[in-house]
Amino acid sequence: MTRAGERSVDESRLTGRIYDIQGFSVQDGPGIRTTAFLKGCPLRCPWCHSPESQAFYPQLSWIAMRCQGIELCRERCIHACPVSAVEFGGTRFDASENKEVRLVHIDRQLCDNCGKCAEVCYPGALYICGKDYTVDELTERLLRDRRFFERSGGGVTISGGEALSQADFTVAVLKRLKAEGIHTALDTTGFAPWETVERTLPYTDLYLYDLKHMDSARHKSATGVPNELIVDNARRLAGAGAKMQIRIPVIPLFNDDEANIRAAAEFCLTLGEAVQLVQLLPYHNLGAAKYSRISDAPAIEATPPSEEFMQGLKSMMSEYGLHVTVH
Repeated sequence: MTRAGERSVDESRLTGRIYDIQGFSVQDGPGIRTTAFLKGCPLRCPWCHSPESQAFYPQLSWIAMRCQGIELCRERCIHACPVSAVEFGGTRFDASENKEVRLVHIDRQLCDNCGKCAEVCYPGALYICGKDYTVDELTERLLRDRRFFERSGGGVTISGGEALSQADFTVAVLKRLKAEGIHTALDTTGFAPWETVERTLPYTDLYLYDLKHMDSARHKSATGVPNELIVDNARRLAGAGAKMQIRIPVIPLFNDDEANIRAAAEFCLTLGEAVQLVQLLPYHNLGAAKYSRISDAPAIEATPPSEEFMQGLKSMMSEYGLHVTVH
């Protein structure tokens, strides 16, 4: 039976595109969790620590340190490419061979992400990021970790990218998990039509909700989208009785000023008891190497905020009576 206002969807025909499944996650909600990361996001945050999450299509990725050198592989990846996008690149010193080995380079203008080169790359230096799962396949994989959830008060988090961009699939998986008695969390930018967000309400125990900047113009200049829809959806979720953890990525010279932090705190107060926790997430550059795996575009360069600075922001927001943590 379909709930009032819910569209009927044939779940047996649904697939979702996943770029990672991470077990033993302790940062994406209460307890020990398994997080499924869906591919594709309408935002283009330049500080994104998972750039492979942004595109909706599968992408050829290349990890230089896994590359054994084209001589050792007998140039199999180069010969496998039907459009000649895999070519000679730079070199690196291979201690096991005690010599410089020639590496490959991906011509991103030619590459169509067919994956033929990845199929013959035995060390896994070349691989396709993005795999399609049915609802049954993903649910089965997530439920393998049930014993960890039950022992720790954890559960499953559906993240992205932006999971609401694959709404039918996301709702179907959340629905299955709730039927199994699993605690569910949805990590979202909030940038989706309210009708889409509303469909997740019966099956989501906790929303991990991003607030990137309270000024819409600055939000759009950095991420490519304004924030009115995000702010409005947060208010609607609170009004619907949802529980929320507000997540604020602290990005130097973008949203780390006192005016924005105080504006965010004041907004959180308007959401009332819906806000269980405010998480301040300091910018880090641990994902910088991922940019070169999927494109020639460099990652942004910024200095991560100090622990002292982050504690100052925490104290500032705590003055408003909010429960604030730094992760």
